[in-house]
Amino acid sequence: MSKLGVAIVGTGMIGAVHRRAALLAGAAIRGVVGSSPERAKEMAQAWDAPRAYRDIDEALADPQVQIVHVCTPNHLHRAMAQAALEAGKHVICEKPLATTLEDARTLAALAASTGLVATVPFVYRYHPVVREARARIAHGELGPLRLIHGSYLQDWLLDPASNNWRVDPVLGGASRVFADIGSHWCDLVEWVSGERFVDVSAAFETVIAERAAATGQSFATPAAGGAMQAVSSEDVAAALFKTGNGTLASLTVSQVSAGRRNRLWFEIDGAQASVAFDQEDSERLWIGLPDQREEIFTRGPGAGSAEQRRLSVLPAGHAQGYGNCFEAFVADTYRAIVAERPEGLPTFEDGLRSALIVDRVIASARSRAWTPIA
Repeated sequence: MSKLGVAIVGTGMIGAVHRRAALLAGAAIRGVVGSSPERAKEMAQAWDAPRAYRDIDEALADPQVQIVHVCTPNHLHRAMAQAALEAGKHVICEKPLATTLEDARTLAALAASTGLVATVPFVYRYHPVVREARARIAHGELGPLRLIHGSYLQDWLLDPASNNWRVDPVLGGASRVFADIGSHWCDLVEWVSGERFVDVSAAFETVIAERAAATGQSFATPAAGGAMQAVSSEDVAAALFKTGNGTLASLTVSQVSAGRRNRLWFEIDGAQASVAFDQEDSERLWIGLPDQREEIFTRGPGAGSAEQRRLSVLPAGHAQGYGNCFEAFVADTYRAIVAERPEGLPTFEDGLRSALIVDRVIASARSRAWTPIA
């Protein structure tokens, strides 16, 4: 694969993750777009990138750029991803794909019409043992599914002194905790189980009514003191789904659960067996069996499904994690650009599906009623 030229748009924590994954996949970082020309210059120097673009238009005009990574706050995703596609560039756009369902539909349709590769980092699909769980379900080892349940819990906004652009609906969108992390759980569980949600009953709560007016970096330790301001986006959410096969699925989501750093957990229970995955213990897949039996499948290149082995780039006992998932996702995106068809690569169509679920969850939380997911 010839070396792809990449522009990184956005210089925060997730922009750095994209940069590392792009370099490890063999791409060349051609330049950086920051929140200001000064920020772009600062990060271009820090990241050893040859150019600090004045804005995204200058990046899109660069003939050395074939793919654009959009790593900005949510409200900028639609315009930037659309401009990149219209300029003939392949795109990786952070989730959510857009802050409204209409904008997500526009982007998915545009990506399909151009034939360009356009992906969204639902990277938890790339844990090797997640691939193992999916393969076992697809092969019928669990039997008919009876129940899906789980949670996604964080604590980085537990302190009222903590604030971030995600808390502001203008910048982050109408939903915070569900759109930010609940969307990951929904994408993962639908993809692993092979079943799609068709109805939802949801509830949101804002449990911290005021937060510090000053915003900080994601996951950073907050500074004490200062003015406070009212909060309208949700801190916690709960949702009960029903799939097209009639399977119930329950989800609890929080960014204020003390001690939970990034605990995405799900269990899928079938008539013959169950599987459970914990992102904070991602080397192992729990398998429940009848007669009080259980097994632990451990990640490694020597056993399990073909996809599990492909993604196990280190021997068993040498822990892989989130960074490896992101690297595999970016590498698969680049493979798709040269006409390969990697399994499970999340595209703008998956981003649209996520936007639809989030839109219906918001509607259910507002109406306090069961709501169809069209």
